[in-house]
Amino acid sequence: MSLKLQSMLPALYLFGVLTLLLCPSVLCRDCENFPRIAHGSHQDVSLFFSFTTVVRYECDEGYVLVGKPEMTCKNSQWSWPAPQCKALCTKPEVENGNLSVDKDQYVEPEKVTIQCDSGYGIVGPEIITCSEDGTWHPKVPKCEWEIHNGCEQVLAGRKLMQCLSSPEEVKTALEIHKLFLEIKRLKQE
Repeated sequence: MSLKLQSMLPALYLFGVLTLLLCPSVLCRDCENFPRIAHGSHQDVSLFFSFTTVVRYECDEGYVLVGKPEMTCKNSQWSWPAPQCKALCTKPEVENGNLSVDKDQYVEPEKVTIQCDSGYGIVGPEIITCSEDGTWHPKVPKCEWEIHNGCEQVLAGRKLMQCLSSPEEVKTALEIHKLFLEIKRLKQE
């Protein structure tokens, strides 16, 4: 063996040991199988001579990232589980009703309870869930005016509200009732 090669052996040995201990991700390919996520993508953002692999995740349009957007890998171990891309559902529109949680967007699998205004009854499920395809399941219910049996006679107060078929009819009936009471008062004077 030549003298020049013998003098380089300790340096090569030291380089080999250091490479095994502190192996840059681009040389060692320690974590080349990045965790994949549904409805999203990833990008290797590691520095060239970094000793760790860094992956950044982002979601497709209509989805929101739940979890940390970046993961690191060192010594074949990922820092934490990969994030998830969850579907976004728009606010359900319920005429004559309210939502238990009122906001512009909801994240899968968020649930919402529908509460109808006084005098209205729910037609459909009371609880709906934001599903993976960005729609509400089951279908968003409706709040319809309740017509009770035995409501032929117009009555005052709460019964009046429950017996007429629409809010406009209730308003008209209340105005007529108010006029009747006013005429009755004038006759007594």
